[in-house]
Amino acid sequence: MTENVSEAQLRQYVERIERIEEEMDGVKADRKDIYSEAKSVGFDTKTIRSIVRLRKKDKDTRDHEEAMLDTYKAALGL
Repeated sequence: MTENVSEAQLRQYVERIERIEEEMDGVKADRKDIYSEAKSVGFDTKTIRSIVRLRKKDKDTRDHEEAMLDTYKAALGL
């Protein structure tokens, strides 16, 4: 009986994962459409992607990364 319960649980987990993956595919397609829409009205999507990445980080992390980038740029004469 334990094997049947384990099989049923495993099947439920796999099916839940499959549903989530389908939802993720839909969300990824939506995101792609948004970037295409932004590009079609003249926005630079590479820059938008950079802004999205930056907004995910807290201020201290952003400040540290920017300071390191400035230090390296200065060292290279940029």
